[in-house]
Amino acid sequence: MHIPDGFLDLSTAASTYAVSAAGVGIGLRQVGKKLGERQVPVMGVMGAFIFAAQMLNFPIAGGTSGHLIGAALAAVLLGPWAAAIVMSCVLIIQSLLFQDGGLGALGANVLNMALVAPFVAYFFYRAIRWLVPGQKAAFWAAFVGAWTSVVAASSLCALELAVSGTSSAKVALPAMIGIHALIGLGEGAVTVAVLSVVAATRRELLEPQRASA
Repeated sequence: MHIPDGFLDLSTAASTYAVSAAGVGIGLRQVGKKLGERQVPVMGVMGAFIFAAQMLNFPIAGGTSGHLIGAALAAVLLGPWAAAIVMSCVLIIQSLLFQDGGLGALGANVLNMALVAPFVAYFFYRAIRWLVPGQKAAFWAAFVGAWTSVVAASSLCALELAVSGTSSAKVALPAMIGIHALIGLGEGAVTVAVLSVVAATRRELLEPQRASA
């Protein structure tokens, strides 16, 4: 889902940079005020895991690529703001050191994967947890949150490409949503698998992270 350089027009790149900078700035303040001690090592582990998962990507029609995101897993374990910071750090490192996603498109990539994805995932996760209690429901909530986060982020990516004139919405939206609807199933399965291990070994990490929400 990383957008390369040259695929966004100047106005789209600038506006997404502005929104992402504001979002990351708010996230840093929220995390700085409310970050718990147990979250610090989890943030590091999450960053390493997501970095590795996102390096495995493949091209999709419309000028971008598909891969697992990891935003839902980070949001469930850390809360949406801390997840946004972790995701932003991963995306910045990928762009600067590995040219995975263009520097000019970094604002859009951060907006899609570091801001929209974790907040969409967390919203659906908390909504389902509120409606349906129980541990099994928590796993289903994580699965739904992961799937919706991938589809939401890919839809926004397609719209950015369409607005920039890189690819028409008729091409970009079906290509991105269709592929990422399938990727979302894998994302949901990986998210549930990791959370199952966490539930068996460090159950306290699955408690709601209200401090960072």
